[in-house]
Amino acid sequence: MPEIDVPLERVGFGSTSRSDFWWVAPLVVFLGLGAFVVYATWAGLQGDYYRFGPYLSPFYSPELFGSAHAWFGPKPGWWPAWLIWSPAILILWAPGGFRVTCYYYRGAYYKAFWADPPSCTVGEPRKYYRGEHSFPLIWQNIHRYFLYLGIFFIGDLAYDAWNGFWFNGHFGVGVGSLVLLVNVILLSGYTFGCHSLRHLVGGVLDRLSRSPARKKVYDCVSCLNARHMTWAWCSLFWVAFSDVYIRLCAMGVWHDWRIF
Repeated sequence: MPEIDVPLERVGFGSTSRSDFWWVAPLVVFLGLGAFVVYATWAGLQGDYYRFGPYLSPFYSPELFGSAHAWFGPKPGWWPAWLIWSPAILILWAPGGFRVTCYYYRGAYYKAFWADPPSCTVGEPRKYYRGEHSFPLIWQNIHRYFLYLGIFFIGDLAYDAWNGFWFNGHFGVGVGSLVLLVNVILLSGYTFGCHSLRHLVGGVLDRLSRSPARKKVYDCVSCLNARHMTWAWCSLFWVAFSDVYIRLCAMGVWHDWRIF
């Protein structure tokens, strides 16, 4: 397919006839996503205070290397001595990639960080629109493959949530147990409402009604997809809060209240 640069009418950056507070939405997205990226980067590089009792921070799950509970043991010997070490470095790229290439987030941070455009009918700081068919944005199409990794992480986090209800071999419920349970529920709503998953389960067939089972799955995904933005933001906030909760409990700042 040939590349076509579509010239944009030059009206000046930020120029618009809109009288509403159009700048509020991109500003909130900029502050929200910016704060999350800063915190997630900081927390992921700490390499400590990510476990408390049966709780494991979702930023560090699955823990491939690091502690006695890790899948493959402590820090690997092949890790370069000059490179900062944290178990999160080995896994955060997968959920991070899923978020960055998400159809909703792409539209959100294109406006908030690149002003492409800052909002509908608002002037942007460029002359041409090239879309996502050229480098580097063509890499956004890898989202469909990050979806498979995202589904794996949902299973892993569900296992962590289950473990969060067991204290020294006995079933119990702590505030942290509920925090991890809510985390996997919100992430599941976000992941299983993904546009790529909706296409995967509903594509190919010309008449979906001829496959009742697939239509049922398609309808379920569509139901979640209708609130994809809500799931995206709630899960983003809660996954960060889950790390904060476990981190502060491990540091002794917060006390994990046991319900029973």
